[in-house]
Amino acid sequence: MENTPRKLSVGIVDVTFGEKVTVIEPANLYGCSIGNNSFVGPFVEIQRHVSVGQNTRIQSHSFICEYVDIGDHCFVAHGVMFINDLFKEGKPDPNVDNWKKTKIGNHVSIGSNATILPIEVCDNVVIGAGAVVTKDIDRPGIYAGNPAKLIRELPSQ
Repeated sequence: MENTPRKLSVGIVDVTFGEKVTVIEPANLYGCSIGNNSFVGPFVEIQRHVSVGQNTRIQSHSFICEYVDIGDHCFVAHGVMFINDLFKEGKPDPNVDNWKKTKIGNHVSIGSNATILPIEVCDNVVIGAGAVVTKDIDRPGIYAGNPAKLIRELPSQ
């Protein structure tokens, strides 16, 4: 007797798109909104209750979990991972009411392979490649490391 796996398809379902949005397939987008003039690269998953602002670019292989808001004029590089469950009990929490929200301001650039825990990031921030952001960022600047720390301040625009 041969086992048959359950097959689920990737796709674009129940998404609100602004004008002039580009999505490169395969992509798995569902229950989210993508603002005007934004770009979503291949092999990206954007889950429900996510909002991506205008003129924002999400590069390939990035994962944006539920309850993330990304502002306008942002850049999310390749392989960025957003996290909404802090594994407080040492395992995934199946109760979505316990999942946390993440808010990314405007004019934020996030480098490749960064990991963003449920935090808030103000406007005009650069997060370096490979950084792990574990706490709110409330001053414009360049942040890098694990955990991410301020490397250099940037002027507010």
